[in-house]
This record gives sequence, structure tokens and C-alpha cells, in this order.
Amino acid sequence: MSDLATITRADARGMITLRGDLASAAMKKAVKAATGQAVPKPGKIAGDGARGVLWMSPDELLVMVPYADVAQTLAAMDKTLTGQHYLAADVSDARAVFTVAGDHAREVLARLCPVDLHADSFAIGDARRTRFAQVAAAFWAHEAGFDVVCFRSVGDYMDGLLRNAAKASPTGAFG
Repeated sequence: MSDLATITRADARGMITLRGDLASAAMKKAVKAATGQAVPKPGKIAGDGARGVLWMSPDELLVMVPYADVAQTLAAMDKTLTGQHYLAADVSDARAVFTVAGDHAREVLARLCPVDLHADSFAIGDARRTRFAQVAAAFWAHEAGFDVVCFRSVGDYMDGLLRNAAKASPTGAFG
């Protein structure tokens, strides 16, 4: 009996919660400077987990940069957004990140969250905030599978959830 997917807990990633008017010119400029990407549409990620931006809500983004670049990125954002109503906070050490990869990664996530994960409904570049069992999380689809972000305080629990969901049943079925 083999696992349906490979679960990997990522090393530290640089993450900044950025809140404010996502349509403002200053916000768009700050995001572009930090990630090289435009502010994504709702339910999308622009770029990737190494350097990208994830839409979280109508006034919130998760900006991802290399861990070593967070302080410099925050300083640049503060300079660009001076005079704007915004919040930019380093949440790197408050988050855990997992990659779920493999032919059955969609089925693994479907066991845990109430999201239609059929490839026609949830494509590469799509993102969602939801719950995995009792854990609040965000995730997105990429070429290799999915990345899942949750609070670090529940990271071990999420690790167990994902690994358990990745176990094939004794009959090899998904059920």
C-alpha cells in the first residue's frame, strides 16, 4: 500500500500580510516591486510560493518573498505606501507551508476541505482560503501539486492531517 501523494513541509518562507485598498496605484506598485507580479484577481495566485502574491480577501494579500528578503521588502513597502491606509506585517515565522504532490494530490485535499478540486473547477493558479478539518488554511494549485499555508501553531496537526489523508485505503480505493 503506497501513499496517494507526497507531503513535504517547507523550510522557512518569507511571507508578508498586506492589507489595504488593493485597487490603489500605490498598492499595485508595492506588490509589483516586491514580487514582479500584479495584484492577482480574487481566488488567484500570481507568481509562486517563492516570490508571488496570493489573493486572500478583498483587502488582503499574502506576499511571498525569499525569507532573507522580508525586512528589506517591508521597508520598501512602507516607503511606497506612506500616506496610505495599509498594514504590512511579517508573518513568516507564524506560518507553516506544505506541498502536496503526486497523481492523487487533488483527492488527498478533497478528503480534508469542502472545495471542488476537479481540474475543471480548480486549475493551476487558483487559490482558496478554507478549512482542512479544524484548521484554517489557504492553498493554491501549481504544476507540481498544491501548496498549503496554515498557522505554525497548528503545523504539526496539519502535517498529520495531510499524511493521514494521503494514505491509500487497504483496497487501494480512495474511500
